[in-house]
Amino acid sequence: MTPELLTLALAFLLQIVQFALMSVPANRELGPGKTASPRDRSRLGGSLEDQLSEKTARLYRALNNHFEGLILFTIAVVVVELSVTNSAFTAACGWTYLAARILYVPAYAYGWVPWRSVFFGIGFFATLFMVIAALIHGL
Repeated sequence: MTPELLTLALAFLLQIVQFALMSVPANRELGPGKTASPRDRSRLGGSLEDQLSEKTARLYRALNNHFEGLILFTIAVVVVELSVTNSAFTAACGWTYLAARILYVPAYAYGWVPWRSVFFGIGFFATLFMVIAALIHGL
C-alpha cells in the first residue's frame, strides 16, 4: 500500500473515531428518542446541534468539517494514485494532512484559538499541494 493510500485509510478511521467521540455524548445528552428520530426541527424544537453542550456541538462541527476535508483529500489521493505520480513529497503531504486533522479535533473541541484554523489550513494546503505536485509531475 502506498503512503498516500495508507493515510487515506487512516483518515477514514479518524472519521470513525470522530463519529464515536461526538455520538456517544450526544446520545447521553439528548437521549435516543431525539438522536434516532427523523430530526425534524419542528418536532424537536430546533436543531439537534443547538441542543447539545458546547463541547459536543464542537465535536459535531469538527466531524462535519472532516467529511468536507476528506472529500478533497480523497480526490487528491485518487489523482496521485491513478496518475502514478507518487513521490516522497505527496507522501509527506498525506502524513501532514492526517496529522493536521488529528490535531484539529482537540483544537476544535477545546476552542483553541487560532490553532483550530491553523490546523485546518495545514491540512487544506497539504491536500492542495498533493494535487499540484501530481499535475506538475504528470505534465
